[in-house]
Amino acid sequence: MDEVDAALDEANINRFRDQLRELSIGTQFIVITHNRGTVQAAQTIYGISMGSDSASQAISIKPEEYIKQPELL
Repeated sequence: MDEVDAALDEANINRFRDQLRELSIGTQFIVITHNRGTVQAAQTIYGISMGSDSASQAISIKPEEYIKQPELL
């Protein structure tokens, strides 16, 4: 899904996020978004960033592992 949440207000983002969580029990979703509320439903976050050599590099973050990092505690 590509930015399907772009026009949603906060209340509807919360509903959308809850539906994603419920449906993701049996289905995998790939969602392209800039919305923080939608990102909160993600089990893995992927991004593309420019490296020091100006080449694109893919990064991935699993929120539950990121939160457990000692420097964040």
